[in-house]
Amino acid sequence: MPGVSGIDEIEEWTRAQRRVIDLVRDLPADRSGLTVPACPDWTVRDLFSHMVGLGADVVAGDEPDDHNERWTRAQVERRRDRDVGELVAEWESLTGPMQDWMRAHTTRPLGDVIIHEQDLRGALGEPGAQHTPGLHALRDKFAGRFRAEAADLPPIALVGDGWRWVSSGEEGDAAVVVRTTDFHLARALVTRRSAAQLRSWVERGDVEPHLDAFAMLGPLPGADLDES
Repeated sequence: MPGVSGIDEIEEWTRAQRRVIDLVRDLPADRSGLTVPACPDWTVRDLFSHMVGLGADVVAGDEPDDHNERWTRAQVERRRDRDVGELVAEWESLTGPMQDWMRAHTTRPLGDVIIHEQDLRGALGEPGAQHTPGLHALRDKFAGRFRAEAADLPPIALVGDGWRWVSSGEEGDAAVVVRTTDFHLARALVTRRSAAQLRSWVERGDVEPHLDAFAMLGPLPGADLDES
């Protein structure tokens, strides 16, 4: 089912789900208990519990518009006594129902699995999947949201090693130029890079007025994040 990105977003969700399952399936307890730097209140097992719980709640029709903390915390707490193997089995049982739900409604769940896959990889020191169609589609979606957030600010250009984007006008006319890798920019647009990292990538101008626009999913991380 092609989404607005032109790719089969349900297939991309399915591929990301499989990558995450392969990443966590055989984790020993000490590894599943590692803190996730991008979600510092959660361990790897907690974050995976949320990912599984989100699927269960979506299929059950229990999904608040704001994905609030109470809702996500309940997903983790309901699965507190389950090990990773049990969580994998639950998520695999939801694959078909989730695919059917996305065909009938929206492919919005793709964003959650793409973002959190990289959060898990950062916690486990297992880089990968940094240039998938799903991640690129999510980057482009959030670039559009960033444009709206930064509408009243001086034009900013985000320049990667292959991807280039300008909030308005032409790159050469942008008051602010942020230059780094495509992957860092994709993660910055989903609030997974710190203010210090954003400042360090400035090639021209002052990124400070734009920092709030990067904080679309909550406050910017207090510490630098890097999944490479």
